[in-house]
Amino acid sequence: MKVSDAVAQRRSCRAFLDTDVDADAVRDVLVKASRAASGGNVQPWRVYLLHGARMAAFKAGMAERSAKGLMDAPQYPVYPQPMKEPYRTQRFGVGEEMYAQLGIPREDKMARLKWFANNFQFFGAPVAAFVYVDRDMGAAQWSDLGGYMASVTLLLEEAGLASCSQECWSVQHKFVSEFIGTPDAEMLFAGISIGVADRGHPVNGFMTDRAELDVWLRDA
Repeated sequence: MKVSDAVAQRRSCRAFLDTDVDADAVRDVLVKASRAASGGNVQPWRVYLLHGARMAAFKAGMAERSAKGLMDAPQYPVYPQPMKEPYRTQRFGVGEEMYAQLGIPREDKMARLKWFANNFQFFGAPVAAFVYVDRDMGAAQWSDLGGYMASVTLLLEEAGLASCSQECWSVQHKFVSEFIGTPDAEMLFAGISIGVADRGHPVNGFMTDRAELDVWLRDA
């Protein structure tokens, strides 16, 4: 697969089939992705792979938390508040498009919350990776995490696997860290759901658009 093909067809998968995925194959992708660019070769990512019996136990624990409405205060702001244009429109636009695909109207808040809870079951994916960073790292190293995760998702496409990068785990960081047993010095950045896409599910039937060129590209 060409890199350009992987970039063009990658999307955030929000419904996975109940199909087993070889954890060793995913581990191989995570290793290959470690060639991602890293300022000063710091390589700030710390990755924890979840699958099998441990995944089942994790999902059961998260189901209990979701049923009780338990969440943590995020350790970092996922979005700036308030969010200015055009970023606000782009962010909310994809949400409205997704719920339209699912047939969930804006006024049905309960249905939207129920769907959102699927995030914390990895949308049915059998494998997940949690990406952490040392708390001493700064914005430059956090940007390296994005480069690493982008490499992971593209290599998963090459391997025939779908993925969804999820910053939503910022509101469940205590449960995740306690379950995994991570050092206090490490902070959870995001999770990546990994599996075989359910191509027949309506939520996977759309691809987000991108801003027009004149919005973000200028000749210097």
